[in-house]
Amino acid sequence: MSLLHVSISAREPERVAAFMAKVLGGRHLAFPPFPDSWIAFSELDDGSAIEVYPTTHTLYDGGTTVACKVGREDHRNTFAHVAVQSPLHRQEIIESAEAESWLARVCNRGPFDCVEVWLEQRLLVEVLDPEMQREYRSNMTMDNWCEMFGLNAR
Repeated sequence: MSLLHVSISAREPERVAAFMAKVLGGRHLAFPPFPDSWIAFSELDDGSAIEVYPTTHTLYDGGTTVACKVGREDHRNTFAHVAVQSPLHRQEIIESAEAESWLARVCNRGPFDCVEVWLEQRLLVEVLDPEMQREYRSNMTMDNWCEMFGLNAR
């Protein structure tokens, strides 16, 4: 499975999209389907992207397709988060986040390390530099997961 895109919300969508585009090695552009929204493309330009909506926007079933409702801001933290790969070295990721005044630190998740970045101090993004990506791919398998937690794989 490959994740193609994910949507997140932000107080400052363009700022967050610009940061994510930098981390992904790509570019950020306006996202015209919804007002005041942005999209960050990865360096591969293979369709991998992160859509960034204002915290005032909510998606809902519009009957025949998805629709957007603009309402009150929701700045609450969420359990939802995403892990992304980056061509940048971990120190560059940390420095880029710190330049935005966002918390960033290297963390160990057990089977892999990541740079934990807190976008706007409210939304977690786990960013993996090339070395971390190799570790992730070799360790994050179903068999390893089952062994680590004493689960039955079948």
